[in-house]
Amino acid sequence: MKSKFSIASALAATVVAGALTVASAPAVSKDIVLNMAGPDWGPTRFLQEYFNKTYKAKSGNNVKLVFDFIPWPSFYDRVAASLTSGEKKYQMIISDSQWIGTFIEGGHFMKLNKYIDADPELQAIMKDIHPAMTENYSTYPHKSKNYYGFPQFPDTKVTWFRNDLFCHDGERADFKAKFNQVLPCSYDEWKNTDWDVWANVGKFFRRDKGAKLGDGVAEHDFYGVAYQAGKVGDFSSMQILAFIWQHGGDIWDEANAPNAQAEGVVNSAAAVKGFQHYLDILKYAPPVHKTGQMGIFAIQELFMQGKVGAIIDWAGVAPPALDPKVSKFADKTGFAMTPGLRKSDGSIDRTDNIGGQPFVLTTWNSEEVTKEALEVVKWWMSKDVQIEFSKNGGEPGLMSVMNMPEYNDFLPWNRAHAELLQYQKDVWHTPEMFEMLTQQQEEFDKAITGQKTAKEAMDAIAKFQQELLTEVGKIK
Repeated sequence: MKSKFSIASALAATVVAGALTVASAPAVSKDIVLNMAGPDWGPTRFLQEYFNKTYKAKSGNNVKLVFDFIPWPSFYDRVAASLTSGEKKYQMIISDSQWIGTFIEGGHFMKLNKYIDADPELQAIMKDIHPAMTENYSTYPHKSKNYYGFPQFPDTKVTWFRNDLFCHDGERADFKAKFNQVLPCSYDEWKNTDWDVWANVGKFFRRDKGAKLGDGVAEHDFYGVAYQAGKVGDFSSMQILAFIWQHGGDIWDEANAPNAQAEGVVNSAAAVKGFQHYLDILKYAPPVHKTGQMGIFAIQELFMQGKVGAIIDWAGVAPPALDPKVSKFADKTGFAMTPGLRKSDGSIDRTDNIGGQPFVLTTWNSEEVTKEALEVVKWWMSKDVQIEFSKNGGEPGLMSVMNMPEYNDFLPWNRAHAELLQYQKDVWHTPEMFEMLTQQQEEFDKAITGQKTAKEAMDAIAKFQQELLTEVGKIK
């Protein structure tokens, strides 16, 4: 998402609002301050800057949007501390999608149905939002008709690749001779790339320092592929779940609580097979994966340093790859759809875990503040603003923008992002999500670092979830 902003660091911002009445004769206008908490990165920085430049409240009030930009690593902790302290600091928050259940159950995020039902503009926006975003950014309980948010920044994982290597005639001929497969270069070739080809790319491009690579030689030990294998946060889960879903496995289904089970589902044969497939390909990645530290920013850095040929990473952190100040291959980087599992009919299943964040409003806002906050949402979700955001490194929440013929030209990963939305699902939104995720990440890491088999890890995850969710009444 490069253009006028860069997303290299971390993520921030929540919108909070307080109001002071300032009388002026003969009319009465008010100063309304909307304090918003959000991650400190490009999409929220752009929101603040563009608001300051262009926003005028229809009410005639003087509405200010004041961001609390928080680094991603501490974003959840800071927001949670504020909400649970009772300080009522924020009027709006940009929440990661998986957090909404926790903060709704805590009484902090406002249900928006009555406002949507009463406002044709909000209704039109909801109809224009991609269903994957509505379901995963807005609803609680998950997949219900209770709405709490609007997309501030949608995100998907895409393939980043070195086109000087993947489009190199010699490398393509050698790959064809070795595997009888096409080394993907064009968008359509990447669209036809499954995990078998991805694994072969990993084998093929493993080169020692000094070995021939494209038109030159490898400056470092070189690896063909990498994807997330990090213990921190949700890094490993975001990639492993794609393999599990594609193989026909599943996670505990909160939408069917209390009848849905964890044991027998989370550790099904299909889920174990999917996790093992992930581990089998991971061995072709750079050796840092053996430490459990190969997260989003680690693989981004490996790619920009020229130590790996292709990675799967979020579009949201892609802009630095196009910046010659930080990437050695800024002019040689291409983007495409992610690989997936080839099915018996020849199609490729790319089911994956959605990223991105919604706007939410807090429950302690007055009606006046709520109205102004929703006007800000409507401004942000207007087609003109969404187009401007898309031209400056962001991803729109509106299908009408993604369907524009020129949309794919705004950013080099846009076509892949839009085509991948149909495959997106999400992990749980339930308040137990953090306990489940933390334990799951621990178990995934044990398998990644060789301490457990895939089955042992999945059995431990299923047992933990079954016990936890039964204890809190989410499983009968």
